[in-house]
Amino acid sequence: MPTHPDQSTERRATPYGAWPSSITAADLVGGAVRISEVRADPVDPDLIWWSENRPEEGGRTAVMRYSIREQSAIEHTPADANVRTLVHEYGGGAWWPHDGELFYVDFADQRLRLINRHRRVRFLTDEPPHPRADRFADGRVTPDGRWCVAVREQHRVDAEPANEVVAVATDGSAEINVLYSDADFVMSPRLSPVGDLLAWISWDHPNMGWDSTRLHVAPFADGQISGEILTVGRFDEASYCEPDFGGAGLRVCSDHEGWWNLYDVDLSSGALSRIVGGPFEIATPPWVFGMQRWTARPTSSGEEQVFAVAGMPTGDELIVDGSTVSLIDSSINSLSAGPGAVAAVGSGYGHETEVISLSVDASGVRREVVRTARPLPFEQGYLVEPEWITFPTGPGAGDGHGDGHGEGDAAGTVAHGLFYPPTNPEHVGPDDERPPLMVLAHGGPTAQARRELQPGILYWTSRGIAVVDVDYRGSTGYGTAFRKSLDGQWGVADVADCVAAAQYLAERGDVDPERLMIRGGSAGGFTVLAALAFHDVFSAGASRYGIADLEALATDTHKFESRYLDTLVGPYPEQRAAYIERSPINHVDGIDVPLIVLQGAEDVIVPPSQSEMIVSAVESKGVKVAYLLFPDEQHGFRQADNIVRALEAELAFFGDVLGFDPPGLAHE
Repeated sequence: MPTHPDQSTERRATPYGAWPSSITAADLVGGAVRISEVRADPVDPDLIWWSENRPEEGGRTAVMRYSIREQSAIEHTPADANVRTLVHEYGGGAWWPHDGELFYVDFADQRLRLINRHRRVRFLTDEPPHPRADRFADGRVTPDGRWCVAVREQHRVDAEPANEVVAVATDGSAEINVLYSDADFVMSPRLSPVGDLLAWISWDHPNMGWDSTRLHVAPFADGQISGEILTVGRFDEASYCEPDFGGAGLRVCSDHEGWWNLYDVDLSSGALSRIVGGPFEIATPPWVFGMQRWTARPTSSGEEQVFAVAGMPTGDELIVDGSTVSLIDSSINSLSAGPGAVAAVGSGYGHETEVISLSVDASGVRREVVRTARPLPFEQGYLVEPEWITFPTGPGAGDGHGDGHGEGDAAGTVAHGLFYPPTNPEHVGPDDERPPLMVLAHGGPTAQARRELQPGILYWTSRGIAVVDVDYRGSTGYGTAFRKSLDGQWGVADVADCVAAAQYLAERGDVDPERLMIRGGSAGGFTVLAALAFHDVFSAGASRYGIADLEALATDTHKFESRYLDTLVGPYPEQRAAYIERSPINHVDGIDVPLIVLQGAEDVIVPPSQSEMIVSAVESKGVKVAYLLFPDEQHGFRQADNIVRALEAELAFFGDVLGFDPPGLAHE
């Protein structure tokens, strides 16, 4: 249930949306870092590594090295480094440690580097034919330190990028051996502890990494595949991801039984045996490289201790050797075991992201905080633990134009969400007023509402605006069937679910049905535009780098997602009619409410032309529209000033449209 501030505190009745709040847009970035990946050094038991994205430093990413013995951390990468790969454009897995040394890719040129313990940098790859043409990600180092096995993506003029598993010499000779290139995509090359086996994931168009993939295992020696490749999943439709070796052999996550559970792999037959499983997701959709939600480490008795994150609707649980252990975190994003520690990135509703060191024995779990992203930048009275809600939905939800854009689901279809009521330690709403509601449509569309503290949501709730973060059909966390229920239904089911969430809360009496807003980015931005075009429910919308024209996207986007719409909408051009019918740009006559659009000028995933066409079309019919173009941003906003400007612009826009007066913004 939702958590409210102490009712004994006397609070003033103030119109919703006009509550003074000490949470400013600057608080979201001031001193903030975003920690997403952690690695325990695979050789040195004293070291833990993690990456920090820093909005106040232009959005650059640095890699930190922590000594367990000295209990101190330093930035190991150079002060001007921006550790970020552009493989698949979304990146991830841009760095990996080995025995106190760090391998990393710099955003500026995408070349692979090695920085040693003394922080001296050596290039491992040559300059490509043109800038950023050769990109690297998701590597591991052989036990002898001679080779680094990684994903390489090569961009050449007038050709689709090539994705390969390669071995890169670590001596600076720039020698590169291509190990595997027989697929459209590859991911997660992983070496056995003694370096004699290599495993990796591959898949082909039109699949994505969460649809139908394959697991490969092959003998490996001297920087080369040295024997026959065993392939698992060649003849099924399952998704294999997050492979890795331990003392007990190879393990992989697979959803062939309906959930991303963890399995042992028989290296002779390829047969799978489930070792951690149930109605929960361990893995998450591999939009980025380097994410791992399970790990294993040897115990003093010579056995292995297996750690796995179980994604539940109300938050993550940690399972160790089959038993759930108690943690204060509601979200665990990354797990890694080394000879000295089990490290994790975790967050809760009461604290920001932390790097933690874990140990579990008969006496229980011990949790030591190694790094906190930052202290809580506001008082506890603003915190909200959301209510997980489930509500009825279907393609016909709403009272607008939603019917006729796809086949109906069976009766009794439901969707889910996290509901955040307005919360402020000093203010309540008038007795005769209900709060406005902001509906959040997440991206992906395979992502899910985040089970963790989000100051960006509290920015709204602290001002008297309710928020519901919707897990529409297609979201992760509810099994393969729920995730695949969006197939062929994008722009229909997700939109209907966002409409249904707003109507459910309005009918329950939580929010004002006349003041409903919808906001989303990327795929969520498309959901916003479709909701406004096909339904008459919302009073205003905010689209961040959203898709307006599906047909244009199908013919003008990057390789990774170039066939994604085959699954979400249908094969193109065979089902061109569906692309035209579902594109908001072709239904601007249905958009009669104000819209604010925010876009990065350097976005290659959703090009600025998508935002510009919808802005122009809405503006031409006389509807209020605002457009903010950020010249130095890509897909998603990383720089502090831009994050602040975007959020304040949305608040001012919604206040003007819905008739509430946000303090401090009325005259900007």
